Amino acid sequence: MPSSWWPSPARLLPVNPARYDGPLLSFWLAIVWLCVVTVRSCIHLFSADGGAQSIATIDVAVDGGSNIVAMFGQWGAIQLLLALLLWVLLLRWRGTVPLVLLVFTLEPVLRGLAGTLKPITTMGTAPGAALNWFTLPVMAFFLYLSLCPARR
Repeated sequence: MPSSWWPSPARLLPVNPARYDGPLLSFWLAIVWLCVVTVRSCIHLFSADGGAQSIATIDVAVDGGSNIVAMFGQWGAIQLLLALLLWVLLLRWRGTVPLVLLVFTLEPVLRGLAGTLKPITTMGTAPGAALNWFTLPVMAFFLYLSLCPARR
């Protein structure tokens, strides 16, 4: 747990990125969430429908359905590249834990904004839509926690 509850924004871009002196709980949450992100990206990239119908409940049996599947596959490729970059940051430069958690905090905000600006018609509630607003406060809390110095 933190030795002080006063966060330091300077920890987002630390002088020594190899050293993380925040709570290990934030580090381990980032690892667990990055596993989820990696699996999600592989599903979008490698599953036959890109997860569009089987997970996101988007009807792909419509005109242009193959384009929807193709876009989900391309989205998975980009997600996988981002996940690999975040793995390098977390495992090689642990001091970037707050920066990685900032990315995890901003993602549901930007996905929510995109969904509002360009809504998608689905047959049910996609897991991403259902978990989006739950993920935001959790990631924001752990980001805050990671910006606080820990007891050692």
